[in-house]
Amino acid sequence: MTHAPPTSVSGRWFEDLEVGTVVHHAVRRTVTETDNVLFTTMTMNPAPLHLDHDYAARTEFGRPLVNSMFTLALVVGISVPELTLGTIVAQLGLDEAVFPKPLFPGDTVRVETEVVEARASGSRPDAGIVVFAHRALNQHDEVVCRVRRTGLMHRRPTS
Repeated sequence: MTHAPPTSVSGRWFEDLEVGTVVHHAVRRTVTETDNVLFTTMTMNPAPLHLDHDYAARTEFGRPLVNSMFTLALVVGISVPELTLGTIVAQLGLDEAVFPKPLFPGDTVRVETEVVEARASGSRPDAGIVVFAHRALNQHDEVVCRVRRTGLMHRRPTS
């Protein structure tokens, strides 16, 4: 059975995602304290490092850190319009997520993505598997997140 992609897309087809392709994503996002508090409480994470200013002030960071799971979701989300919107069949995995520098409310995140692997799907002739290496930087050009994301991507429709 052939699985048709949506008719409106802004992402890239499998054929457009050659190894070595680098995308500097146009969208940037300043993270707010509200983002951090809502995400942290919605995901049932009671860590005071994200929610308690008094506690966080006494840590080496001196203030609350942005929840790393929010950071990860933001990094992937920023990449979607230019890479996978309407062209992904399914996300297959996230690997090697690291957070080398802390992200704080008020920081602005930008994302760069490199295609590091691409191969035809062995079971789906209408799709290919692509590994994206995402890198997120703050306004000081410090890397705050790196993660590899694997997606099953539609091939360009023939009709």
